[in-house]
Parts: sequence; structure tokens; C-alpha cells
Amino acid sequence: MKLITYYTRKGLNLGAAAVLAASIFPISITAQAANEFTVAHSMTTDHIFHNTSQWLEEELEKRGSTLKMNYHPAGDLGDWTSLFEQNIQGVIPMVMGWPDSAFDPRLDLAYLAYVVDDWETATKVYGPAGKMLNVYTDILAQQGLIVLGTIPTGFGSVAIRKGAGKLPVNFPEDAKGIKVRVPGLKIAEMRFNAFGFSAVPIPFSELYTALQLGTVDGRTFGPPVEIWQMRDVLEAYILTRDFFEHAFLTVNKDWWDDLGSEEQKILREASDAALARAWKEAEALGDNFLEKVRGHGIQVVELTPEQLNKAKEIVYETEWPFMESIVGSEIMDEMRAVAGIK
Repeated sequence: MKLITYYTRKGLNLGAAAVLAASIFPISITAQAANEFTVAHSMTTDHIFHNTSQWLEEELEKRGSTLKMNYHPAGDLGDWTSLFEQNIQGVIPMVMGWPDSAFDPRLDLAYLAYVVDDWETATKVYGPAGKMLNVYTDILAQQGLIVLGTIPTGFGSVAIRKGAGKLPVNFPEDAKGIKVRVPGLKIAEMRFNAFGFSAVPIPFSELYTALQLGTVDGRTFGPPVEIWQMRDVLEAYILTRDFFEHAFLTVNKDWWDDLGSEEQKILREASDAALARAWKEAEALGDNFLEKVRGHGIQVVELTPEQLNKAKEIVYETEWPFMESIVGSEIMDEMRAVAGIK
């Protein structure tokens, strides 16, 4: 019934909703086996989400779980914002993806810029048993989600499309007049407008076409794997490393509560093992994609220490006070301690 309710809430009549729901999850509406559940994400199968899905399935089998994954990669059930909402609604029991701060502005903490500079610190802050995990768990619990852990993607940076002929490295001077795609997050618009760009919110599903057509001159929030995926329309990759991208493995609480204590224990242990492997291997996977990007002929540019420090100063003077007004000084004082800001 949750599946039909979701689609009727989206404006379909009951009959149409049932048809659509049944076409997507044919066994969810009728007699889905209690041990089968849907896992979805919005990325292609060369992304670490896919690796993590495989590792999770292996770990469940090792432990003799009766749970069977019904796997949907590459956004075939919706983009990252849609998947997050469907996870909250209980339409999709498990999702690998990013939180949409439209549901709670505190979730922009996951996108806060220049908290960490290296993988070691990122793991301590965002990884298994990391400092931020309890914060995220408390916030997402209010949306009806259980956080099983985080999935690292790598440091997000800025890429420029082919034919743009621009290489912004000094902010805000070099960025003036350059239109860049940002995700639909207030914190993203604020950051890149402060950097001097013209920030244009565009859904991820439309990004490749926007770059191809020149609707925007570049893109932001791009870890190496996504630059590789869009290599045919890009000419430069500027390593701003403005934030460490980490996603979440979340399950709907109602679904979780129906599992029973034994399967909960198995799923928790299996996800812990799969996510630990993801954190162990993600850096090397990202480095490999970065080398492939270079090998493809895309110009990869490192910021000088002076350029990086200037970018950080802009963020700390604009974005961080904004975030503090939302989450309070206690959390932001912890962020400052991590980032080494007095």
C-alpha cells in the first residue's frame, strides 16, 4: 500500500498508481516474499555504489541471511533526490545516495566545504565510527531513516566543458562570467556564487546534456569517477577539493522494524563489513579514475597553496556562518576543530 500511496500523492489516480507501481515493483504490490527487498542508487556500475552493493550481497550470503537483494542501479528508479524521498516513504527499503536538505536544512552539513584535506582525516570524521555519524543518524532518524553507514566517493572539484577555454583558479577573479552547474542545494549555490561563478542549479540527470550544449560552462561537486563518466564533454578539471563527498546507506525504519532482531543483526554486520571495505578501497579507486581522466587528455590542475587558502577563506567567511545559523555553534565548533580553524 505504501507504494500506491506514494504515487497517488504524486497526482496519479488509484488505478494508474497501482499500474505504475506494479510495473516497477511487480511483487511489491501483491505477494512479495518477505525476504526480498529493493536496493537502489542513481549512479552507473563503474561507481563505488555498485562495488558496495556487490560486497553487501556477498556479506549477506556469508552470514546465511534470508534477505535477497532486488538491485536497481543507474537511476532507473529515479534520481538521487527522488530516491531519498522514496526511501523516506518506504517505497524503496534501501538506498545508497545523498540526503536532500529540502527535507531538513541541517542535512547540508554533509556538503560543508573545506572540513578535511586528506583521506585519513576524512575517514576519522565521516567514516565508520566517525565523528559525524551520530549527528547524521539523529537528523535522518527524524525522517524515518536508519543510517547503516557512509560510502566515500572522494573529493569534489570543478570541471570545465570542452570549448569553454576557461581555467578558473583564482577566486573570485577568474570565475566571473562562468556559469557552472550546482546541485539543487542552497549551500552549493552560496559557495560557488561566493567563488565568483554564476551558479545554476540543474538536475544531475540533465548535466551531461547541459555541458554538451553549452548551457553551462562547467560543473561542480565532481569527484574523479564522475569526471571520467563525462570525459567526452570536458576539457579541464580544477582540483578545488572543496568538499569530501560521502553518501549514505539508509533503510526505511518501518521496513527495518519488520525484519526481526536476527535479520537486523545480520544486515547490520553485513553492511558494516561492506562499508569498511568501501572505505579501505575508495581512495585507490578514485586515484585510478583521476589517472584515467589525465590519460584521456583532460587537463588536471592543482591549486597552489595560496589559491587554495583564498578559496578556504571565502568559504569560512560566508558558508560556515550560514551553516552555524542552522545547526548551532556546538556542531560548528566541532567542525572548526577538525578543520583547524581557531
